[in-house]
Amino acid sequence: MRYRCAVLDDYQDIALSSADWSSVTGEIDVRVFNEPFATPEEAKRALAGFHIICAMRERTPFPRDLIGALPDLKLLITTGAKNNSFDLAAAAERGVVVCSTGGHGNPTIGIVFGLMLELTRRIGFENARMKAGARWQVTLGTDLEGLTLGIVGLGKLGRRVATVAQAFGMKVIAWSQNLTTEACRAAGVEHVAKEELFATADIVSVHLVLSPRSRGLIGAAELALMKPTAYLINTARGPIVDESALIAALSERRIGGAGLDVFATEPLPVDHPFRKLDNVVLTPHLGYVSRQNYARYFADTVEDIRAFLDGKPVRVISAA
Repeated sequence: MRYRCAVLDDYQDIALSSADWSSVTGEIDVRVFNEPFATPEEAKRALAGFHIICAMRERTPFPRDLIGALPDLKLLITTGAKNNSFDLAAAAERGVVVCSTGGHGNPTIGIVFGLMLELTRRIGFENARMKAGARWQVTLGTDLEGLTLGIVGLGKLGRRVATVAQAFGMKVIAWSQNLTTEACRAAGVEHVAKEELFATADIVSVHLVLSPRSRGLIGAAELALMKPTAYLINTARGPIVDESALIAALSERRIGGAGLDVFATEPLPVDHPFRKLDNVVLTPHLGYVSRQNYARYFADTVEDIRAFLDGKPVRVISAA
């Protein structure tokens, strides 16, 4: 049997050049989809008849309804170690094998500090002005050294962000629902209450996993506590921050600004209010998008396919 394989959401058209697919192309026909599906119905139509689907993180969710509409599906792969947009129970009921991949380092950290530096020093803004022939030097920036960074969620990524912030000479404080003083002490940061973090931090950076408990965790009340000069950085997941409340706070200039890499709807609609605000720096969910990370993602994807074809699947994800 020759399998049909779909590679989804390859926005940069680099999936096939990021790894050596020769070990599997003799047994599968690969089709790459470079654009996102507009609707779940479009996804069902486009993916009908495919036996193997390779998804890029959570760009295309696979809920029960979509999995049930693809009777030929045998293998579903996600880049990264897990994917909260996959209904693993539905896949198991259908006999679909779900596999993951490894990753390379923590590329999101660079985006976190890139957003911080653009907000505080306006490097990209001044670059554009200079290339446009505008008059010399209009920005009066703010040095990160001496500022207080409030980290919401001190997991693996949050701890790495804390380390880099300390190298910049920042004071680091942290809070999350289950965070302990001992964990903060081990990371060299100060454990504070939620209200204190939002009230005292010059920059708040979000590093939580999206879950029912974290959805909408940062809303109007939290934003109201922030200093009028403070910035919010979100490279975690868009729905952790109440989007309407953030738009209102930014539009009314009740906070200094925001750096956003993630959004409630992705890709971000072209008419979205964020695109029109001059106190927001936007990037199109670049946190995990690096050459090294993609090389690992797609090499492992090929390995997952080869192992499945050999009847010995690897990196299998099971429903809890």
